[in-house]
Amino acid sequence: MYNILSLVFKYVFIVIIYLFIFSIIKLIYLDIKGIRPISFDNSTYLKLINRKESLPFKIKEYYPLDDNIFLGRGNDNEIVIKDPYISKKHLRIVKDEDDYFLEDLKSANGTYVNGQRVMDVLKLNNGDRITVGQVEFIFVNRG
Repeated sequence: MYNILSLVFKYVFIVIIYLFIFSIIKLIYLDIKGIRPISFDNSTYLKLINRKESLPFKIKEYYPLDDNIFLGRGNDNEIVIKDPYISKKHLRIVKDEDDYFLEDLKSANGTYVNGQRVMDVLKLNNGDRITVGQVEFIFVNRG
């Protein structure tokens, strides 16, 4: 009787271990599947410097920039970041003759480029660090 019972428990335990391993493999697969290589050959974009997992809201790794981009907490912006320290319309990035300019839109907590608060329109250079709220981006211009 004990032999049969121990045999049943042994096989149930093995099945549980296989199910656990299968669920881990499935999670790894879904995580790898979610990583998409983004190719920005000759374009301009903002790349997130923060670790996504450390932020309490959803955010993308890359934000491609067009000719006129608004960033803020409001849904009418091109780049929407639900950080409570970001204003509804926080900043604007404008392209003018292959140069990009950043303008703070009188946000409550300010916009910082390379650690300096932006008080006026500022020309962005490749590699500039832009800080808004709890988020830090690097400006990449490959054009």
